Amino acid sequence: MLLTEALDRYYGWMRDERNVSQLTLQAYSRDWQSYMDWLETAEKQPPETFEAEGITLNQVRRYLYDMNRKGLSRGTINRRLASMKSFFKYMIRHDLVPENPLSSISLTKQQRKLPRYLDVDEMVQVIEMPDCATEAGSRDRAIMEILYGSGLRVMELVGLKVTDLNLSAGAVHVMGKGGRERIAPLGTKAAEAVSAYLLKSRQTRAIRHEKALLLNLRGGPLTDRAVRDIVRKYCLEAGTKEVLSPHGFRHSFATHLLDNGADLRVVQSLLGHRRISSTQIYTHVSRTKLRKIYHKAHPRAN
Repeated sequence: MLLTEALDRYYGWMRDERNVSQLTLQAYSRDWQSYMDWLETAEKQPPETFEAEGITLNQVRRYLYDMNRKGLSRGTINRRLASMKSFFKYMIRHDLVPENPLSSISLTKQQRKLPRYLDVDEMVQVIEMPDCATEAGSRDRAIMEILYGSGLRVMELVGLKVTDLNLSAGAVHVMGKGGRERIAPLGTKAAEAVSAYLLKSRQTRAIRHEKALLLNLRGGPLTDRAVRDIVRKYCLEAGTKEVLSPHGFRHSFATHLLDNGADLRVVQSLLGHRRISSTQIYTHVSRTKLRKIYHKAHPRAN
C-alpha cells in the first residue's frame, strides 16, 4: 500500500475513532512529512511512490542518526519517532502490513524540565498591568485572569464561547485535549474581569453576534499566537524574572495550588490531565520550594 494512502487511512481513523483534535492531526502530519522529506533525499525517490511496507528498520535508524547529527532536541526526535510507532501499531492492528519495522526501537529517555512559573506577587503584578479603561486592556485582563484563575491551555482559552460561561456559578465549560470536556472553576477575580470585558467590548458593532468569547479589535476570534504576544508583552512590562508563555500561567496555577495544600488528584482534575504522572511534575517544584525554606529556616541546614 502506498504510504500516502496508508497515512490518509490512519488520519481518518485517528479523527473518527480516536476523536483526536485537528491540531494533533497536524502535528502527526508534520512529523511524517519530515520523514518523507528525508526519505526523498536519502533514497532519491519521489514521495508519491513510497510504500508503507518499504519502510525498514535500517532506514529509520539512519533517519534518527541524521536528526541527532543535525542537533535536533531529544524531545523533537522522540515525538517524530512516537508518531511513526503509533502509525505502525495501527497498521499491524488492521492487518495492513505484515510486521512492524519499529518494534525494536525505543524512545530515548530525556530529563524532564521543570515548569517555568511566577510567584504569587509577580503573577498579580502581571495580571494587573493592563489599562482596563481601554477595550484591549479590559480583554487582556480577562485573558490573564482566566489563564491563571482556571489553569486553561491556550487552545482551550481561545476556543471558549460566550455560552461556555456560567458567571453566577463561577464556572466555565472547557473542551480539552482529545475532545474531553470538563468544568473549570472561574474565580471571583476572573469572573469580575470577564463581566467587565463583556460589558465594555461586546456591545458595539457586530461583536455581540460573534460566538467566540475572546476577540481581536476587529471583532473576530482571537488566535493562540495573539494570546502569546499579549502575555509576553505584560511580562516584559512588569519586568518579571520569567517571561511566561500562556502555559506558564497554567504552571503557576498548578504550582500555587499545591504550595497552598491542594491535593494532587484535585489539581489533576482541574488541569484536565488524563494521567496523574502528567501532574506529578509540579510536586518537584513544590519540593524545590520546601528545600529553599528548609535551608533558609533551619539552624543546622547549612
